[in-house]
Amino acid sequence: MTTKTDITTLDDIKLLVDSFYSTVQKDAFIGPIFNGKIGNRWPEHLEKMYRFWQTILLEVHSYSGSPFPPHKHLPVDKEHFDRWMEIFVATVDTLFEGPIADEAKMRAKNMAEMFNYKINYFRDASQNGDLLNSK
Repeated sequence: MTTKTDITTLDDIKLLVDSFYSTVQKDAFIGPIFNGKIGNRWPEHLEKMYRFWQTILLEVHSYSGSPFPPHKHLPVDKEHFDRWMEIFVATVDTLFEGPIADEAKMRAKNMAEMFNYKINYFRDASQNGDLLNSK
């Protein structure tokens, strides 16, 4: 059995991202949402995710942008984020071990919770606005 190492290089990030999204694409619950949104732009999305996680975990500032807006109107709920986290944690735990791997899971958990909160906030605001506008 090989000893797992921590996430330390861009190649590690690429392995994590590619492995994670390979599983996501095939997942019966969240795969259709990702595949429907991303379509044939998976290579572009993966490149963006490499830069995002490289910036977050390795402090190599290769990503700029706001990660939330593309997710704002996705048809997702807490159960979708829970499944996303299950896959992410399993992927990290299968491939890596160490403080940066632990940080990756913590950052993913914080992001999933924040995205879920914000999506629900905007969904509720939109629905309440629709109710107010219909009176």
